[in-house]
Amino acid sequence: MSSGGAQRGSVSKRSDGPGLVLSTNVGRARRNSAKSTPTGIHKKPVAEIRVRAPGPKHGGLGSGVIGDFIGDRRHHGGDDQAVYAVAREQLDWWGDCLGRDLENGMFGENLTTTGIDVDNAVIGTRWTVGAAVLEVTGPRIPCGTFRMHMAERGWLKKYVAHGLSGAYLRVVTPGVIQPGDAVQVGDAPAHGVTVPTAFRAFYDDVPAMRTVVDAGVLNPAEHEEMVVRLHKAITVS
Repeated sequence: MSSGGAQRGSVSKRSDGPGLVLSTNVGRARRNSAKSTPTGIHKKPVAEIRVRAPGPKHGGLGSGVIGDFIGDRRHHGGDDQAVYAVAREQLDWWGDCLGRDLENGMFGENLTTTGIDVDNAVIGTRWTVGAAVLEVTGPRIPCGTFRMHMAERGWLKKYVAHGLSGAYLRVVTPGVIQPGDAVQVGDAPAHGVTVPTAFRAFYDDVPAMRTVVDAGVLNPAEHEEMVVRLHKAITVS
């Protein structure tokens, strides 16, 4: 994957006005054929969600959405993965590629949006959504549960090659979010590091790794891990 340039399939464009929440989605515990722990990836639309900061990934409350189930709290949930947003436009793009309809919540997202460029969001940008304020924290890294859920041959390879993951958000101000709520996007931080750049960094794209490390946009644990990985990548090359 390249470290720069336009993103292929980047269709979740921001309109002149605010974006909108199309659907608010919550997952209940279900059997997970990919892991021993149950999963909440099968998310379904609900009338509203209430979001709050769940605390740390280890020992916290899991999801930032009250009532949303997270089974594998070692790898998912916590303040930096409190809420997950995916653009309806991106679901439609994938639906065309796969030849199937993808309903709201299909990627395990809590917020299905329209009219906002989720897939080129700058890390640290704040969104006012309904009564809540959310902050972009980084990409979703796909796992075996996602592969099982999609039931598409070669799904993870296709998803990673596409390079657009939606965005994780932390909860700055708790509140209720409903379908139809506007998504008001604040000013982007000056560093300009986008979610797709961080996504490429997690897959060892060296220019992207340098950009992410230099900007210091990841949480402390991820930043230290990225520093080590970048050093190893440079040493090997």
